Amino acid sequence: MIRKRRDEVASLLSQFRYLPVSELCRRLRISEATARRDLAALERERRITRTYGGALSDYNANFPSFRQRQTANAAAKRQIGRAARDLLKPGQTCYLDGGTTPFAVAEALRENPISPLTVVTCNIPCAELLAPVEALQVYLLGGRFLARQSVLLGDAARRSLGHWHIDVAFLGAEGVTAEGSWNSQEEIIRLQRAAARRSVRVILCADATKLGQRTPFFVLPWSDSIHLLTEATPARLRAAGVDLPKDHLIRASEKTA
Repeated sequence: MIRKRRDEVASLLSQFRYLPVSELCRRLRISEATARRDLAALERERRITRTYGGALSDYNANFPSFRQRQTANAAAKRQIGRAARDLLKPGQTCYLDGGTTPFAVAEALRENPISPLTVVTCNIPCAELLAPVEALQVYLLGGRFLARQSVLLGDAARRSLGHWHIDVAFLGAEGVTAEGSWNSQEEIIRLQRAAARRSVRVILCADATKLGQRTPFFVLPWSDSIHLLTEATPARLRAAGVDLPKDHLIRASEKTA
């Protein structure tokens, strides 16, 4: 009985990525004390990660692989990637975050290179795609390799990033709200915040499915230097509660310079 219930807890976390203790109690009709015992046991088994007030599925084991995520909302990502490319100017240094939406920016740069341009990234598929393009200088950060995400993270990656002055950073997100961006992996968040500190301008690249979504950790608030680039219509943005001022929003469907 206990094993079955704990498997159900792990299954729910795998499905939703993150749930607060109160939601686990409601769904499984168990007490808070029982939920916390189950979470502690699952964490010892390294099946989940406990957070303040809730728990996460094991990120690297259960997070969809890069290739699996690449096919989701592919048309929207291509649209965002082309618009992101149009924001760059010759001579700049740009940063490409991990994830498939920044990879769409890399695809747009391969199709229509900017010369000269320096690209710094933790995203291994981005580096592999852009390295053969003669117009570009591509630098890959050092760090711990997470296979399913195809990304380099950790202290070494942040130290490596500290050597760069970034003109434009293109960051991904698992969630976007009126407050800012959200993610569920702490090492990714640390690297994103480090990239933002090193950048003159930050472009948060997020398709419409990310709007209104909150994950366990808040990453960055909107500011004069942080903007949202999305293909979502104004109506979709309003419906998701992400009705940002015009100076914080770049529409992928519009011509950008």
